[in-house]
Amino acid sequence: MTMTTEAPPLTASVSTIADATPTRAESRRRDEGQSLLHYLAVSLSASILVLLLGVAVAVVGLPVVVGGSAMTVLTQSMEPGLPPGTLVVIRPTPVDDIRVGDVITYQIRSGEAAVVSHRVVSKTYADGELTFITKGDNNDAVDPEPVRSVQVRGTLWYSLPLLGWVNNVLNGSNRTIVLAVVAGGLFLYAAISIVGAARDRRKKSTTDAATHGPAKDEALRGEG
Repeated sequence: MTMTTEAPPLTASVSTIADATPTRAESRRRDEGQSLLHYLAVSLSASILVLLLGVAVAVVGLPVVVGGSAMTVLTQSMEPGLPPGTLVVIRPTPVDDIRVGDVITYQIRSGEAAVVSHRVVSKTYADGELTFITKGDNNDAVDPEPVRSVQVRGTLWYSLPLLGWVNNVLNGSNRTIVLAVVAGGLFLYAAISIVGAARDRRKKSTTDAATHGPAKDEALRGEG
C-alpha cells in the first residue's frame, strides 16, 4: 500500500513568506524612527560644538579683535550685576569718552598687574589731570584713592555669567590647547557626519533591496 499525503496549498506558502516579510509601511516606520534618532544625535553634538565655539569666540576671539582683554570677577564688590565668576570683557576707551556710570577696569597701582573693575561715580580735574572717583555697586563707600588716567585699562564692553571660571582655565598655554581641541572637534564632527550620512544611505538602499525585492519574487513564483 502506498501512503500519500496531500500537498499543502501553494497559497499557504505564499502567505507564510508574505507574513515573514516586513511590509512597506513597517519598513517606512522603522526607517523614520532610525532617522529621528540620528537627527537628535547629530543635533545634540552640533549644539555642543557650537556652544564650545561660541565660548571660545567670546573669551578669546572678540577681545583680541578690539584689542581688549577678558577678565574674571573674583570679589563681591560689584554684585548683583557682576557676581564672582562673571567674565568681563573690556576694551580700550579714550579717557575723555568715559562717562559717569561707566564701569572701568583700572590698575590698583600704576604699572602693576592687579586690577579692579568698579563704576565711575564722578570725574574731576586736578592740576589739569583727569581723575575718576569709583565705587563698587555693592560697597558702601567710594574707593579710597582717585583713579588716574594712566591707571585705566578700559571700559566694560560685555559680561557673561560664570564664564569667568572658563577664562581662568584658558589662561596661558591652556588657551592654545583648548582652541586646538575645539578646532579639531569641529573637523572631526564634520568627517563623522559625512561618513555617517554615506553609511546610512548605503544601509537604506541595502535594506530596501532586501525587503521589497525578494518578497515580490517569491509572490510571483507562488502565483505561477
